Amino acid sequence: MTLTTDGQNTSVMSGNLCPAVHHLYFRYIFRIDTTKIILFYTFAPINDPEAIRLWQRSLCESLGLKGRIIISRHGINGTVGGPLAAVKKYVRTTREYGAFKNIDFKWSDGDIEDFPRLVIRVRDEIVTFGVSDEIQVDENGIVGGGKHLSPTQVHELIQERGEEVVFFDGRNAYEAAIGKFKNAVVPDVETTPGFVAELETGKYDHLKDKPIVTYCTGGIRCEVLSMVMKNRGFKEVYQIAGGIVRYGEKFKDGGLWEGSLYIFDKRMNMEFSDDAKTIGVCQLCDSPASRYYNCTNIKCRKLTLACDECVADNERVTCSNCTPINA
Repeated sequence: MTLTTDGQNTSVMSGNLCPAVHHLYFRYIFRIDTTKIILFYTFAPINDPEAIRLWQRSLCESLGLKGRIIISRHGINGTVGGPLAAVKKYVRTTREYGAFKNIDFKWSDGDIEDFPRLVIRVRDEIVTFGVSDEIQVDENGIVGGGKHLSPTQVHELIQERGEEVVFFDGRNAYEAAIGKFKNAVVPDVETTPGFVAELETGKYDHLKDKPIVTYCTGGIRCEVLSMVMKNRGFKEVYQIAGGIVRYGEKFKDGGLWEGSLYIFDKRMNMEFSDDAKTIGVCQLCDSPASRYYNCTNIKCRKLTLACDECVADNERVTCSNCTPINA
């Protein structure tokens, strides 16, 4: 196998190295090459999810990539990281499979420690809403979902319809606590499967005739959420193509987004520029905060939003349900 580091004319050959040397080889590549993380998904019919799982595991292991990939009969959803050259090879190879040829890979900087292991699983849904039988996909993606709008088209819709437009957060409430669109509706849900029951309470029925722009991290949750909403009587539903990630790449912190973006790896959050607002509140002292930490009580591990000062002044960060941080 040959890997060519980006921007260089040299190649490093791994050949048929023994496992120990192979591991050291990839650690060397991680040091000399820029580390990148990619976020991706696509909805497309998959006839044999298990075969795709085995292929993806073999591919990732051969390239030394770590991360998490979910596969179902509806498509694929993943986040993987590794050396730039290896990630580029992964993207090229994955797109060679017909159903995955149009995947939109979203790139960001990362570190080898962001993903401690590789996990690839087959599930009923690639993002779990609990509506597997309600989801239908074809070669164009999910059937019956909301209309995709580019970040620029989102602004055009607002210019045309004004305050009538409603932003609807398709993430868990704790994610919205550190970043969201201005004046967005944030459903009171702790997990993605909770959205269906939340919508069926009727508390959002007054929005059914309004233009609704759903949004989430990279777009995948809104693919399903927008379909679920339309199936329950919401008449005009949109979704931001590429999610918050693509919007942030376009407008940074000069648009309608406020705060930090929660992400599902060891980084926990990211900002689009140095001008990002801090809208979160430390759960320990009520100061501004934008980063979550896992409660250090091993029986709990609840996500706890804490400011830099509380983290610096204490050896352990514990949630409000456990021993207070200053006890």
